[in-house]
Amino acid sequence: MKSYQINTLTEKGNPWAKFKFNHPIGPKEEIHYQNIDEAKGAPLIQQLFYLPFVKSVRLLESKIEVERFDILEWSEVIEEVQEQLQDYLNEGGVVLEMTTNDKIPVSVYAESTPNPAVMKFVANKPLVTQSVEFKNIDEAQKAPLAQQLFHFPFVKEVFIDANYVSITKYEVAEWDTIVMEVREFIRNYIEKGNLVLTELPPQPNATEETSAPNLSETESQIVSILEEYIKPAVASDGGNIQFDSYNEVEKSVQVILQGACSGCPSSTFTLKNGIENMLKEMMPGKIECVVALNG
Repeated sequence: MKSYQINTLTEKGNPWAKFKFNHPIGPKEEIHYQNIDEAKGAPLIQQLFYLPFVKSVRLLESKIEVERFDILEWSEVIEEVQEQLQDYLNEGGVVLEMTTNDKIPVSVYAESTPNPAVMKFVANKPLVTQSVEFKNIDEAQKAPLAQQLFHFPFVKEVFIDANYVSITKYEVAEWDTIVMEVREFIRNYIEKGNLVLTELPPQPNATEETSAPNLSETESQIVSILEEYIKPAVASDGGNIQFDSYNEVEKSVQVILQGACSGCPSSTFTLKNGIENMLKEMMPGKIECVVALNG
């Protein structure tokens, strides 16, 4: 019988905690559970939802990621959850009851963002491996889902990342009257197994962040901070932030805002009081200001 051991990873202020297992426990493709009803057929995940601070759970091949509500910090409960998971598995507890022929039902829920023109539609399965943004239907030639969404007369822009779609609307419609229609369309589209992208489009406006050799030490540090501390928070609001450039003389950073962040009334406040302050604090003497370009 396998003996399960778990390593945990969490950061202060981050709502997500990661539990890494020494043996595979789940499917190769991520499953995202938003509530206990969605976890039907997944006894281990249901056990987690009995904990009052658990907001959502992601099940991966050798890892479980748990999102908490803000009622406490992970430091208060991380060891308890680790022990509960370890005991459950070592006592022969079942992770998934589903057979290989079972289909995971697709669910999509709508989530408002700080930008009143943008709504975030979150699926319980991954959609893309890289964020993509489309300003019009011509840009979406290799993105069938985005193309279909542009057929709605009120859709202005489409941003897709990880397991969600952020849609920017024109002022001709109110979200109250269209949100259910869009949510059901996206759910049905995904459930039928239709392609989200046929090919990843180039990202001409952004510096290739993964190309570390092309970045200076300071630029690499900026990218690292954006990736680790800023992007998760921005993504939770349906947007994205990309590093564009750094001016060493002026000590200024240019970033590209996408999705719900692009054109958001509160983005200036977030930029100055969040991103800029964090970079100044973590890179003293190197950063004076952060300038945003809307994607």
